[in-house]
Amino acid sequence: MLVATGFGLGRLPAAPGTWASLAALPAAWLLRSRWGIGGLAIAAAASLLLGWWAADRVGRASGVADPSSTVIDEIAGQWLTLLAAPLYPLFYALAFLLFRICDIAKPWPASWIDRCLRNGLGVMLDDAAAAGYAAAVLLVLAALLDVRS
Repeated sequence: MLVATGFGLGRLPAAPGTWASLAALPAAWLLRSRWGIGGLAIAAAASLLLGWWAADRVGRASGVADPSSTVIDEIAGQWLTLLAAPLYPLFYALAFLLFRICDIAKPWPASWIDRCLRNGLGVMLDDAAAAGYAAAVLLVLAALLDVRS
């Protein structure tokens, strides 16, 4: 439960996914500042795998495939998005906004994953797909603005 709720962030009363995505920003900044893009990539991959296990356990125990208190998927998705963001506050803010938009709108295949995979893997993969869209937009913006990390 602790992992699935992002150490309690999922228990916040309003918009727990947004709070978890927001909390993921400084953690990612610290990871990347300390260990580079590789460190953030390892953390993102670990959160995906650990999140798959935790979301599956919580879903089975609660009888709800994706309870709103499960926010490890938002943390992992935000970190995946941030892999494409240059290490600048503006790009981190854009990464946050783009990921939240894509996570809420769920463009295909995220919408298909959300509907069809009703287990811990589905909980994690729909956010990973949303992160892919957000990351693609960030990469284009960084290229257009000629911004590098």
